[in-house]
Amino acid sequence: MAADPAAPPPSPALVTKAERIRVLITDVDGVWTDGRLYYFPGPAGDLVETKGSTAIDGMALRWWHGAGHTSGIISGRDAPGITHRAEMLGVSHVYQGYLDKIEPWEKICATAAVEDDEVCYMGDDLPDTPLIRRAGLGVAVANARSEVKSVADYVTITPGGEGALREVIELILKARGQWEAVLEKYGLS
Repeated sequence: MAADPAAPPPSPALVTKAERIRVLITDVDGVWTDGRLYYFPGPAGDLVETKGSTAIDGMALRWWHGAGHTSGIISGRDAPGITHRAEMLGVSHVYQGYLDKIEPWEKICATAAVEDDEVCYMGDDLPDTPLIRRAGLGVAVANARSEVKSVADYVTITPGGEGALREVIELILKARGQWEAVLEKYGLS
């Protein structure tokens, strides 16, 4: 579920940070998902890992890309289903199997030709804290570890896997003056 429309407006400092964001990079487990991993028998008798993600986050990523922005994921785990979902949603930078996330971060920033302050990073666990600190807008999801929340610029109202990504994308698009175009597309403005 997206953020409560009755929630207080973001602070001017948060809006200033969000206005500069051009690239969104996220962790996967605990951000795109609720962090749970499910294992089922595959056709060959091996175990297949699956995860659940919400369609409202996927729709928000489409709006993000439609506004001309770039996205990426950096995950400590390697999951073929996430690769497929990321490609389906237009995520242009997919790095999986990286518990140390600095190298992929630097590659994404170089490819996208952005500085750290133009990047939002969303995470939920300790390996995410170096990027949350480095990002222009460092975000911890509502269900993140308390240590992660303590270094974030913003903590979502919505838990990971339940629309936290949408909440942050809406926050940034509103700060950049691009939210009205989304509403107009659906006859809501």
